[in-house]
Amino acid sequence: MKNKKIREIILGKALDPMQSETRHSMALVAFLAWVGLGADGLSSSAYGPEETFRALGAHTHLGLYLAVATAVTVFVIALAYNQVIELFPTGGGGYRVATKLVGPYLGLVSGCALVLDYVLTIAISIASGVDALASFLPLGFQDYKLWAEAFFIGLLIVMNLRGLKEAIQILLPIFLGFVATHLVLIVYGIVAHASHLPALVPNTLGETRELAGSIGWAGVAGMLLLAYSQGGGTYTGLEAVSNNVNLLAEPRVRTGKITMFYMAVSLAVTAGGIILLYLLWEVRPVAGETLNATTFRHIIGNMGMHSEMLNHVLLAVALAFEAGLLFVAANTGFLGGPSVLSNMASDSWVPHQFRYLSTRLVKENGILVMGIAALAILFWTGGQVALLVVLYSLSVFLTFAISLFGLCLYWWRHRKDTDNVRWVRRFLLSLGGFVICAGILAILLVERFTQGGWATVLIIAAIAGLCVVIRNHYRETKRAISSVDQVFADQPFGPEKESVEPDPEAQTAVFIVGNSRGGGLHALLWVLRMFPGHFKNFLFVNARTVDAHAYGGEGALEKMREDAAETLEYFVDFCQSHGMASASYIGFGTDAVDEITRMCEQINREYPNTIFFTSKLIFARDNWFTRLLHNQAALAVQRRLHLEGLQMVILPMKV
Repeated sequence: MKNKKIREIILGKALDPMQSETRHSMALVAFLAWVGLGADGLSSSAYGPEETFRALGAHTHLGLYLAVATAVTVFVIALAYNQVIELFPTGGGGYRVATKLVGPYLGLVSGCALVLDYVLTIAISIASGVDALASFLPLGFQDYKLWAEAFFIGLLIVMNLRGLKEAIQILLPIFLGFVATHLVLIVYGIVAHASHLPALVPNTLGETRELAGSIGWAGVAGMLLLAYSQGGGTYTGLEAVSNNVNLLAEPRVRTGKITMFYMAVSLAVTAGGIILLYLLWEVRPVAGETLNATTFRHIIGNMGMHSEMLNHVLLAVALAFEAGLLFVAANTGFLGGPSVLSNMASDSWVPHQFRYLSTRLVKENGILVMGIAALAILFWTGGQVALLVVLYSLSVFLTFAISLFGLCLYWWRHRKDTDNVRWVRRFLLSLGGFVICAGILAILLVERFTQGGWATVLIIAAIAGLCVVIRNHYRETKRAISSVDQVFADQPFGPEKESVEPDPEAQTAVFIVGNSRGGGLHALLWVLRMFPGHFKNFLFVNARTVDAHAYGGEGALEKMREDAAETLEYFVDFCQSHGMASASYIGFGTDAVDEITRMCEQINREYPNTIFFTSKLIFARDNWFTRLLHNQAALAVQRRLHLEGLQMVILPMKV
């Protein structure tokens, strides 16, 4: 009881998942979704444009092409992912697209890349944010950066365990502060040097022709492509909405598209505008400063404040909001990563526990795993942002490329189902996005393989290999359970037509059953054989777990109710057909053990002469791996009931 109270203080009181208003209260409207999911993309403007501009070296005039290309690419990818939102309105994004449109194994690769992407979202955003804060502190703070990063990750874990909307509302002022300060700086910076704009295009074209005369057009194109791909981190985060459509308020597709529009406009204006500022203000790298810091220093100094102190304060505010937004972006990893894991758990690639929701209706297991994995990567890399960016970009563009390839296949296969103009337009949009993303992926892989790219390949391959082992185990277990169900499938019903009501004073056998009819019949027939004529009442209890799959999909809760009622009705009808008094109890909750325990205690009050029975899978080779993949609900319920003085018997069912 004491632990429960402490948990409520930290994480908040439990929510009822079966109340319709609960889902509504947890869902995100477009604006909050832009804050919670769009921060990842928008925060990349803190390092993406700089990586692009630095890659140009002395030929900074080429930055104009990159500013335009960056803005166009953002909209191409965003429009392509709008199609994902339309086709998969229950979420899943890149993983679901690849699985359904390309194949399960490419879907697995996409899912593994997405999981790594979200882990790195947390790691790189926290590391970059702490780096920004460290620039205002004494050099002695550098030794404590990793521990500061660990603290901020721990803080975000707790915030997300309380509920995603609460976390977003806390981080909202930081997000709005970043948007406001950077919009003012970009607009003022462009207007202040507007006189340079008319000459910018002709000067750029002239210098480009001059450069082509010395290194050739192929050399110019290669330089642009390399710089363009180096800034690939700018586009990360655009897939977050399609991965989390299930978190959005109804109508989800419309909310998702509005959110994607907000993301695309804000990122295109910010990233493209910052590159344009580099050109207009002729910014050059300064030791110990980011290009953004140098640019903003020049712009603020030009505002005519006539106070060095005030200029420093304004610059500190702008950079503090930039660092703060990176922390908001890290929160995206705690929203998107658990959603990907829950979708993969539905397909049995990862343990089914990742589908479970906490009492606050968040994917607690996924949140904890994402946070721990981010901490591990931070300590492994020492928080080096340059290395994290390489790992990050490769995983993101691998997912982009697979997803957009899947969209190309979809529109090609359905070219006869829609009018020519519509399918051609969407096919070309998907194809254009695929070519861009696959190109960036290939260049990054070649150029950065020895600088961390190999680690991305190794990590994704290792995760995928483990997932294959897990799925094979679940398949074998499902096959074994199906064979047990088949054995009991032919059990004949009796001739009785009238139902018999249970007598509260009679000896009562209560069977805790799950989805498997074979398991329930196995327990029932065992009791009838071992205790002939002893029990007069036969009650059946089923507690369904309201997990991410049931709570996210439209109509999934109703279907879960129907399936549970149908299973219980089968057992009751079977008993009554043999003249045995029978009834059923059904419950729903985020924790099956809690719900079953509650119902068993209630039944014992109504039927005091009760013994509880259930079946449990027993594996020939029982080890930590099988215990990890299969919940130990039967043992947990038995322990809870024994503590209350209630008798429970677990019947082994070997598979």
